[in-house]
Amino acid sequence: MNILRNIYSFFKNHIISILVALIVVTGFSLYQLQRMDTSQQSLLNPTYHFYFIGQNSVDPFWKEVRRGVTNAAKDYNVVVEFNAPRFNNPEEELKYLDMAITSNVDGIITHVSNGLASTELINKAYNKGIPVVTIENDNKYSNRNAFVGTNSFLLGKEAAELMVEATDASSNIAIIVSSDFELDTASQNLRINGFLSTIKEYPEMKVIEVYTSEMGILSAEEITQAIITSRSEVDAIFTTNSVDTLGAAQLIVDHNKVGEILLVGYGNMENILRYIDRGIIYGTVMSEPYKMGYESLKALMDIKETNNVSTFIDTGVKIIKKSNLEEYQKSLESDD
Repeated sequence: MNILRNIYSFFKNHIISILVALIVVTGFSLYQLQRMDTSQQSLLNPTYHFYFIGQNSVDPFWKEVRRGVTNAAKDYNVVVEFNAPRFNNPEEELKYLDMAITSNVDGIITHVSNGLASTELINKAYNKGIPVVTIENDNKYSNRNAFVGTNSFLLGKEAAELMVEATDASSNIAIIVSSDFELDTASQNLRINGFLSTIKEYPEMKVIEVYTSEMGILSAEEITQAIITSRSEVDAIFTTNSVDTLGAAQLIVDHNKVGEILLVGYGNMENILRYIDRGIIYGTVMSEPYKMGYESLKALMDIKETNNVSTFIDTGVKIIKKSNLEEYQKSLESDD
């Protein structure tokens, strides 16, 4: 009984303090719940709904682009719908672009292929008030709002500097370019001009011939075969896209020309990185895919929020060679 009396006396003497404490605890709990509700509401009600169209879904380059877009979407509280053909397919890209326009999304980020159809669709989006940012490949004849990618002339110059390093500034070079209609021809020409403008500064370096690849890996293999069998003076090859880089590398291996023919190419596909590690490819140049993805979404936000964005956003050049390969691969692993 004494214990009960003591408890009763304690509550009687401290009832006001106890009530104040309960009010404080309840108020704090309600505040925390309100914060949680606001946070959840923010996630459930994003600012905008954007649409992204990549060139394909399997190339590590486009996976990095997507990662950049995804992280930017989190930072800006927007939703992005992703679509891309499994393998390069311009018709499928156009289908996704048409779907995005029909859905009346708030903005579109898209790789584009050459041709009137892509220009017409981008202009259709523009006329509906949907901003379009082109990425990696441009369509300057359309009403796109901005292009996010690499200065192609600079990309060619960097490839040439890599070739100078690989050959000690003395070589006879063959260039393999692609006639693939899905590539930006003007951009590719700038890349070649950048390469040639640098090479001409070295008197012991000469471009013997420029070949055109028309069928991807098989065509690049056939061209490299022809170079090996009929152009014995060629001791270096420059390829301007990842598919031709792989094709040329395979023929150099097949004919035991590793070390005799130096190869500078483009891209970061898994097999390309393996060839760099084995010394079959000296090095490659490429665009900065993560930065490209992030900046493309940022550009859409600038258009939506301020209606002000640069028409060309340069994302720089990445150089991969054996001396920095391990560092590059670790950076990819740490970003996963």
